[in-house]
Amino acid sequence: MPGPFTITYFPVRGRCEAMRMLLADQGQEWKEDTVTGELWQKGELKKSCVFGQLPKFQDGDLTLYQSNAILRHLARNYGLYGKDQREAALLDMVNDGVEDLRLKYVQLIYQNYEEGKAAYVEALPGHLRPFETLLSQNRAGQAFIIGDQISFADYNLVELLRNHLVLAPGCLASCPLLAAYVERVRARPRLHAYLESPAHRDRPINGNGKQ
Repeated sequence: MPGPFTITYFPVRGRCEAMRMLLADQGQEWKEDTVTGELWQKGELKKSCVFGQLPKFQDGDLTLYQSNAILRHLARNYGLYGKDQREAALLDMVNDGVEDLRLKYVQLIYQNYEEGKAAYVEALPGHLRPFETLLSQNRAGQAFIIGDQISFADYNLVELLRNHLVLAPGCLASCPLLAAYVERVRARPRLHAYLESPAHRDRPINGNGKQ
């Protein structure tokens, strides 16, 4: 049996929210080891992290770093990596696309928010269109991003799309399939309960107050 799980991270949603959503939707419990900025600045924890960064994820005696590696580990444990190797390859492709967009988002939030927001929002439909296209190719957009069952990439994509809906509330107007997909996934009973809980709602999206 996997677990017990512990997430060590800053007091934000950030790169851990997709894994929290996955665990909640799969009916799993986990502990939060919250790292303050003051503790992180002391440097000892940073030195102990393999790549000098968080999140850190503990699954029993297994310790992992890198948020996408953690998602894939959980996907393998819970059957969230597609039904076969073909779907697994497509899910890896989607997740890499999500990472590309996340990096653009993070750069905006932490480096160029005031000056860059308008241009970012203007370009956003073009960055979202590939996901709308992929969704349209799977059961006419009425299922998941790949295949017939939810996957780790769905949690990661939906979490990032929800962040963008805070940044730019109308950003899915030109992507109706994605808009419906976000609502369909977030309505899953256990996931919906988590997203409505203080554990999610009271945790800021980013560490600098920008969103």
